Amino acid sequence: MRISFSPPDMTELEVEGAADAIRSGWITTGPKTKEFERQIADYCHVNIAVCLNSQTVCAEMALRLLGIGAENGGTASDEVIVPAYTYTASASVVFHVGAKLVLIDSQPDAFEMDYDAVENAITENTKAIIPVDLGGIPCDYDRIFAIVENKKYLFKAANTVQEAIGRVAICSDAAHAFGASWHGKMVGKIADMSSFSFHAVKNLTTAEGGALTWNIPGINDEELYHMAQLYSLHGQSKDALAKTQLGAWEYDIVGPWYKCNMTDIMAGIGLAQMSRYEKILERRREIIGRYDAAFKKLGVVVLPHYTDDHQSSGHLYITRVPGIRLEQRQEIIVKMAKAGIATNVHYKPLPMMTAYKKRGFDIKDYPNAYKQFENEITLPLHTKLTDEEVEYVIEKYCGFVGEYLK
Repeated sequence: MRISFSPPDMTELEVEGAADAIRSGWITTGPKTKEFERQIADYCHVNIAVCLNSQTVCAEMALRLLGIGAENGGTASDEVIVPAYTYTASASVVFHVGAKLVLIDSQPDAFEMDYDAVENAITENTKAIIPVDLGGIPCDYDRIFAIVENKKYLFKAANTVQEAIGRVAICSDAAHAFGASWHGKMVGKIADMSSFSFHAVKNLTTAEGGALTWNIPGINDEELYHMAQLYSLHGQSKDALAKTQLGAWEYDIVGPWYKCNMTDIMAGIGLAQMSRYEKILERRREIIGRYDAAFKKLGVVVLPHYTDDHQSSGHLYITRVPGIRLEQRQEIIVKMAKAGIATNVHYKPLPMMTAYKKRGFDIKDYPNAYKQFENEITLPLHTKLTDEEVEYVIEKYCGFVGEYLK
């Protein structure tokens, strides 16, 4: 067998969705994108959503709407807290807006941030926390909200959005978590701002793309949406669709901003995916159930995707093999590859990466994150897997890992 790690699940519905946009003659941001935004907002139980061309730019947009960072009306001393155990997109956006990155180690034997360390790291300069819903599993938002409320006395608002929140903002990196929920509340409505990814490897894909949602009482949602549109289209006061109205060619540039809009071709694919998404989530949950049943009894550590507190989107099947070293982890990955099964590692902690080393971060300061990394292996989890392929993955992984757990 040849089992890919995470191929996109495309059908004729997605082909037709993209083709319909092409046939319509409107292929950039237009009616399909607006409908996709509406469906995302309804799905997440929020008033409004903004679709852009990646989760990264959605996360950056959140910081810009909040006025964080020297490049965005704030200051270079504005601090944003991010876990050390994540992909670079969670942290790079902090540099994009000219703010200061504060990395936090993982909890012992867990992938989530050490919440006590988060609380201790908050200062009068802290403007936001970016928690990461790794693998599609929501963070402990009860704890995170308690932290920012406890440190509310330190917070100094710098614009009207910050004033409406009245404390350190929670800007969730929900790249993996579209469709997940916490205490019955959908991810997208829990944090102050949430950014989703629709990249090719995600549960729901538009090839590239993302969405930003928010839940900020006291804010005019339409005004914030309009500001996001300005940021995403060069600061142009009218988008291309508005300019097609009779005699409506004239526009203004209100800021020298960015270009990161979603196209209707992408949205056409996304709308088709939305129509199938509940079945996609059901299949992922089924595969996770089979994996859990096999690997837990073997002694492999797996993440709790479905509990009384939360429901995961089932995006990644992350495992840890107790007691193995980096060399042994690599041996298992190579054996799986020789058996035709692609695996991955999520993630190499940021302080191990050159870009972050150059900025003064050292993995020695993040020992828990390193321990999580050194024996982590991610298995294929996607809706193109057949039952036979799932059983093959189980058989081979149990066999290879079992050699190290005797």
